[in-house]
Amino acid sequence: MKLLIKALFVPVLAGTLWSCSESKQSSGDQYFEQEKYELAAENYTEDLKFKPTDSKLLYSRGRAFQELGNFDDAKSDFESALTQDPNNFQVLLSLATIQLEEKNYASALLYATKAEEIPGAPAMASFLKGRALHQLGLAEEALKAYGNAIQIDKEFGQAYFNRGVLKVALERNKQACEDFKLATVLEYPEAKELFNKYCK
Repeated sequence: MKLLIKALFVPVLAGTLWSCSESKQSSGDQYFEQEKYELAAENYTEDLKFKPTDSKLLYSRGRAFQELGNFDDAKSDFESALTQDPNNFQVLLSLATIQLEEKNYASALLYATKAEEIPGAPAMASFLKGRALHQLGLAEEALKAYGNAIQIDKEFGQAYFNRGVLKVALERNKQACEDFKLATVLEYPEAKELFNKYCK
């Protein structure tokens, strides 16, 4: 009988401990989903006391800092996460996004290109690469990168829109109109306005 109680108690105890640790790990995620970014960052900070090199926690706290507009701390966390997991395209894309926001286009290009080279990388990698190239004045390469993003995700309205804007700058209005039309169909904001401006 004692053996049976022990046999039942150990799995129950293990399950309880596992569920407690799971709920503790996910509390930051829950706050993040509720857009309570400050509380999310605090929870990730607490969790990092026990796992200071956990790339997922570093990335998650970095995202919370990013949403709060605290780009220095976000960048620091992303760089630490990248040290732990150099092929994490989410971290690379977050770094590329911050570099774009800070107008460090060459650095953004570097991070986005590295992310794009990772097998299974999302369309956003090519899109951010396109944005960096666009800002650096490398129009043809930017068009190609936007095209790659669209090949990966045919419903990427922002990629059609940005490619259309670039085509207008290159005086390729007919091609731009096709992109604006597709972006409008995909309900990307501002696409209809530019379609009406350049295509009617």
